[in-house]
Amino acid sequence: MPDYRRVSHTISNIKYHVVWVAKYRYKVLKGEVAVRIRNLLR
Repeated sequence: MPDYRRVSHTISNIKYHVVWVAKYRYKVLKGEVAVRIRNLLR
């Protein structure tokens, strides 16, 4: 059974952890991929 996080009125099971490194600001995500990721995160 997966570990669920239970808080107040929600239960979640997050499988992804996104880390943005601010030290190097290279444009890694470009074009359609950048647009898709931006829309998903918003």
